[in-house]
Amino acid sequence: MSSQNASQSSAMMDYVWPRIILASTSPYRRMLLGRLAFPFDRIAPDVDEAGWQGQGQAPLALAEFLAKMKAESVARKHAEAIVIGSDQTVEFDGESLNKPGSTAAAIRQLEALSGREHTLITAVVIMRGEKILTHTDTTRMVMRRLSRDEIERYVALDQPTDCAGAYKIESLGIALFERIETADHTAITGLPLLWVSQTLREFGVRIP
Repeated sequence: MSSQNASQSSAMMDYVWPRIILASTSPYRRMLLGRLAFPFDRIAPDVDEAGWQGQGQAPLALAEFLAKMKAESVARKHAEAIVIGSDQTVEFDGESLNKPGSTAAAIRQLEALSGREHTLITAVVIMRGEKILTHTDTTRMVMRRLSRDEIERYVALDQPTDCAGAYKIESLGIALFERIETADHTAITGLPLLWVSQTLREFGVRIP
């Protein structure tokens, strides 16, 4: 090992990672944040998402509100930590499409989205103490026209009942689309890593 590499390795060993908490139980967000190769904890936020979703807020405002609520819920008990909260919703015809929760509801959502355009909204809040930074990513999704048979086969194979819009874009769901326009493809899965990595560096986290 060269003296320069040895020095860099020693510096990394001496670095003390700040505590980072992902305020989410989503396996998709866990996998995304794990790509940044630093240690973090996951804590479920104490937020009644279903209750707030029925309050009639516009989809973008709702996603931003819930992302902040999730981060604040965890930060109240862990003030020393950097907390990441996120929420995602599908805006279709001015309304929010939430997680279908059942096979029948997933089929209904996909029948409505078939051949149409919708917007995937991903809101993120990163906070530590009084410092709070926010970001909202919007992705234009154009689904191809699907037959009932295609929809039923897809739902049976991918089981997208826990995903807003009833599709898993990181899996077989990509085959449902005609066009996707986004500034950060990781936002589609639930966490825009371009913004997250940049913002964590502002909080002093070493990435990479």
